[in-house]
Amino acid sequence: MGEENSIKYLSDIERYELININDGEKYDYLLNNDLIIDDEGNFKYLIVNLNGGKFNFFSSKDFLEIPWNCVKKIGARTIILDADDDIVKKVKL
Repeated sequence: MGEENSIKYLSDIERYELININDGEKYDYLLNNDLIIDDEGNFKYLIVNLNGGKFNFFSSKDFLEIPWNCVKKIGARTIILDADDDIVKKVKL
């Protein structure tokens, strides 16, 4: 029974805010970003949208690729990351 309380559903955590404790940056909610999942079903990367909104048609599409192992804690309403500049890759899609 105790294991059931530790289960987090994607439909629940998609409303959690992403916060990087390394630099204090807030990256919006998981719902407005993406996850890369490998063939075995493991989370590999968070793809963080830096453009601020989905209706930003005229700017380039800048994203951060953050390895999932940078996730340190999934709290009650936040996902805490510890990702420094050496680990995070800036990509354009």
